[in-house]
Amino acid sequence: MTVADKTVLITGASSGIGEATARLLAQRGAKVVLGARRKDRLDTIVNDIVQGGGQAASMALDVTDRQANEDFVAFAKKQFGGVDVVFLNAGLMPNSPLSALHVDEWDRTIDVNLKGALYGIAAALPEFTGQRHGQFIATSSVAGLKAYTGGAVYGATKWGLRDLMEVLRMESAQEGTHIRTSTIYPAAIKTELLGTITDKQTLADMNKTYDSYQIDPERVAQVVAFAIDQPEDTNVSEFTVGPTIQPW
Repeated sequence: MTVADKTVLITGASSGIGEATARLLAQRGAKVVLGARRKDRLDTIVNDIVQGGGQAASMALDVTDRQANEDFVAFAKKQFGGVDVVFLNAGLMPNSPLSALHVDEWDRTIDVNLKGALYGIAAALPEFTGQRHGQFIATSSVAGLKAYTGGAVYGATKWGLRDLMEVLRMESAQEGTHIRTSTIYPAAIKTELLGTITDKQTLADMNKTYDSYQIDPERVAQVVAFAIDQPEDTNVSEFTVGPTIQPW
């Protein structure tokens, strides 16, 4: 199967990598289902896609709500008849030194980045298991490959996501359910991610890095499309994506 005619669910789809991916996949013939908290923004993106001749739908989604993830899958099935790919893209990065003790932000980061992905998997996995095909793609980070000061909790969620996706792939192979997984590790990508940082010094440092290096989210969208476009008997597990000039 190729990208064309696949139904692809995208979380965190109201901006950045999620939005860029929705637009690109729709251009290539996929039926895209967008989920995020900002429904007005989703509606604008869907309207653009439909006006351009593509197929798209959206619903408000809080990935930290388990029932909402199940409703999202049900909505996609009602709109387009099935589910082929789930792009687990929603995420927060409120980085800060551990000594700052932003414990509420730690909780929120774990809830969105890790539990949100788990809930998305739980919602779609029965569908994929029953139909004996499907694909999960997750946005991790280069912080899921190496440690960075100020990013302990964020990095922990992204390292956890790496293990989660790999074990899911292995178990699917053992169980014969033919579910593919891909994990993407972006470096500095132009998104709204820095908007979640409240620690002033951390924000200043991150802004300096991103102002120097960031590339457009369309670059990551192209990688997502590549992963989906592989033959069903081929799994490409990991992609690290970032600016050529960034020493990440």
